[in-house]
Amino acid sequence: MTEDETVDLIQRAIGSAAHGDIDTAACALEALGEASDNNRMYGVCCAIATAGTHTLRLLYGSQAPNADNGAMWAATELAPGAFAADPAEAFAMRFLVAYSNGDTETCLALFETALRAGGEQYVGSVVALLAAVARLVRLALDEKAAGRLPA
Repeated sequence: MTEDETVDLIQRAIGSAAHGDIDTAACALEALGEASDNNRMYGVCCAIATAGTHTLRLLYGSQAPNADNGAMWAATELAPGAFAADPAEAFAMRFLVAYSNGDTETCLALFETALRAGGEQYVGSVVALLAAVARLVRLALDEKAAGRLPA
């Protein structure tokens, strides 16, 4: 699979998921998984997180954390134990936050942990990351349609 094909599939997965076309999103993600080794899948996760980071910055505008001032993104566990109860969701939130903060060491450690967990947890972690970013993209599209974001 070429880099352009990979990018196209990532865009299709995010766009389809954001528009509620779960079947197309799943097919795109499956094609990525089948044609990728571990290194490429880490890159896929980073590409998905790039879209999430961009969308977070768009949604928060001037209130987005500014790393130059020492501010960082953070995730808050609203219900105690929620991350422990859902490792895939925990991976998605932690990976997106770490990526948004430029913390590549944590991103790699999270990915390697999910990879070692294997099987359903690994696949579920990647799917949860895609779903989290798709929800952000959907929110941004809705906010833009409502005129609350710049055109």
